[in-house]
Amino acid sequence: MVKRRVPRPLEVISLIGFRKPSFNRKQISLNKVTNLWDMRNLALKRTPKSVFDYTDGASGSEASLNRTRETFQKVEFSPRVLRDVTNVDTSVNILGKKNALPFAFAATGFTRMMGYEGEPAVARVAEKYGIIYGLSTLGTTSPEDLAKEVPNVRRWYQLYLRREKEPNELLVARVKASGFETIVLTVDTVVGGVRYKDIKNGLTIPPKLTLKTLIGMAKYPKWWMNLLTTEPLVFASLDMKDSGGTVADLLSKIFDPSITLEDIKWLRANWDGNILIKGIQCVEDALMVKEAGVDGIVISTHGGRQMDKSIVPLEILPEVRKAVGKDMTILLDGGVMAGTDILAAIGLGADAVLIGRAYLYGLMAGGQAGVDRVVQLLKAEIEMSMRLLGITKLEELTPDRVRIRQ
Repeated sequence: MVKRRVPRPLEVISLIGFRKPSFNRKQISLNKVTNLWDMRNLALKRTPKSVFDYTDGASGSEASLNRTRETFQKVEFSPRVLRDVTNVDTSVNILGKKNALPFAFAATGFTRMMGYEGEPAVARVAEKYGIIYGLSTLGTTSPEDLAKEVPNVRRWYQLYLRREKEPNELLVARVKASGFETIVLTVDTVVGGVRYKDIKNGLTIPPKLTLKTLIGMAKYPKWWMNLLTTEPLVFASLDMKDSGGTVADLLSKIFDPSITLEDIKWLRANWDGNILIKGIQCVEDALMVKEAGVDGIVISTHGGRQMDKSIVPLEILPEVRKAVGKDMTILLDGGVMAGTDILAAIGLGADAVLIGRAYLYGLMAGGQAGVDRVVQLLKAEIEMSMRLLGITKLEELTPDRVRIRQ
């Protein structure tokens, strides 16, 4: 028989979990987000389907993106125990400077379509956490305006080359004058990859007010109000205001399909900062651009948004690292949805990881606060996982500690 008694008042009070009430509905929702998949689901609820699909989707059958995420799920770590992991250092060295976390914000196109606060909001979060922010040629904020609004963030510029040389020269000069330290030359967009979701949704850049979108206003009034009451969406780095079609149409119409090693030489002659080549998908091309004298590469399938059924960056990473040696900077992007994904890439040979969709989910779900929450989640996951792995610095995460389970 269990002996029962009347509980004492103080015992009951100690169990009461009342919190100070908050009237910030957005922050309440963000605080409930426990991982990036939760953030993705919240973004889906707060954004028109065509905009969400543009961000979330990939080209063709979406096999490249799906395989990339599946590969991260196959990662297996080998933890060590009986180590003092009281303090962990999450910083990495990228091109000679400290980055406080092993990831940076990749450049994303048309960012203000996902959230009206746009690129400056994302850059402010990057500045807060001491990480790099990338601005795209297809961005909705100019390099000059970003430098003015967030002057202290370490910023890179993702460059797409146009068919005409003069606009390229003028743009590089503007980027240089705006204090960007690195150009990330993107070489996997000689034409735009076909994205069926954009075609089916009738998404144009910028979005048009069709009967379908007008009906959608009833479901997402706040998103449409923010769009219509702020400055019109334009490609702030380009001397054009409307592509007249989908993103794939835009890429195929204005970007240069004849890009070769000669363009890297041209860029080196016009730019005295760091140069990274983004879109490397094989060992041969990694060695080729290394020979051309660039400072580093990004192993990337453009988040699966260009070539369908392409390689998985994480799978070729060890081979590329072995081929180019220890001294060349290697970044990796695509499919990252957890701090352990980032650690896997570090362990297999990357200097750091770029994230794009991950922070855009945050921007769609809650603006700048949503982006901040994404960093909070990734940072906490990385710190916890480092302790469980038995490491205090990321250089201790060597290839023998990580494998892709076959």
